[in-house]
Amino acid sequence: MEKAKISASQLFILMVLFELGTSLLLPVAMEAKQDAWLAILLGMLGSLVLFVIYHKLYSYYPDLLPTEYMQKILGKAIGSVLAFLYICYFIYDIARVLRDIGEMLLTFAYSDTPLFIANALLILVIIYTVRKGIEIVARSGEIFFIFMYVLAVTGFLLIVCSGLIDFKNLQPVLEEGILPVLKVVFIQTLYFPFGEAIVFTMLLPYLNNPKKAKATMLCATGLSGINLAITMLINISVLGVDLTARSQFPLLSTVQSIQVADFLERLDVFFMLALVIGGFSKISVLFYASMIGTANLFKIKSPSSLSYPIGLIVLFMSLTISSNFQEHLHEGIGVEMFFLQIPFLAVMPILLFLVAFLKNRRKQKA
Repeated sequence: MEKAKISASQLFILMVLFELGTSLLLPVAMEAKQDAWLAILLGMLGSLVLFVIYHKLYSYYPDLLPTEYMQKILGKAIGSVLAFLYICYFIYDIARVLRDIGEMLLTFAYSDTPLFIANALLILVIIYTVRKGIEIVARSGEIFFIFMYVLAVTGFLLIVCSGLIDFKNLQPVLEEGILPVLKVVFIQTLYFPFGEAIVFTMLLPYLNNPKKAKATMLCATGLSGINLAITMLINISVLGVDLTARSQFPLLSTVQSIQVADFLERLDVFFMLALVIGGFSKISVLFYASMIGTANLFKIKSPSSLSYPIGLIVLFMSLTISSNFQEHLHEGIGVEMFFLQIPFLAVMPILLFLVAFLKNRRKQKA
């Protein structure tokens, strides 16, 4: 492990930026229609249970990375295979986020630029940052956090001043009952974006005050859940359910609608910066976790030497992951959710916790 420490406030900021990352960009929980905001809040509450499990595993092995304690819990052979699969999942997730950001940049600003160029430039900046270590990633997050919230408050005030909000678009609440909302919770919002923060179990051993880990994780999830729910409320109230569901990037469509006093308009460029920052923060955390996890699993002394190979894999995976953006979204909502996110973010952590709990109890009795 790198000889570095981060504070609880830095962990909090990184988690908020991570969970808001691409979830601000995409139409999250729109299967619940005008109740998308409620599905997000319920998904956030459900994810708190997962975070308690993640933290409990960390409390059993506070000085070990998950790639190490998986081997202690399940044995060296099975634990090593599972750790490798988690690293592959993190790399795949990086490629998906990179594709999201690249597609957004091409759609709104650089229509004649090849996707390869946009993705390559972003991954090069991320490689440079991650090679500097987790402390630099955390300090960058502190600066970005302030910038993000200044833009968020400004955008909210401009939308209100523009008179775009129509609360009738949010009615009727629970038109088809609670079951459709719960379905969206259990197949989507519980895992994206909240459950993806399992990657922070790779950063918990770097925390300078381990006692604050649990409260920090829960508070960060609560804040990002509320922010995301407010964002979806605004998107739906401005655009309506149909337009929000059809839009590739609803928040940018909402911001494009801003027009104050006939001179404040076309502000989507500024908010693209905020979305790029969110994607950058999310990729940086996933990239760092992949790098140190691989180094730890394969006993490589210099984790930073893996940054360029992993970066190349991510870059080409982001280009070949799907033939177009609609296919990319379909894979994320359908294939990835059932075959990757549910097993890796919920099922396996619960099984690991049960085995670790039984082993720990047996030790205490002995």
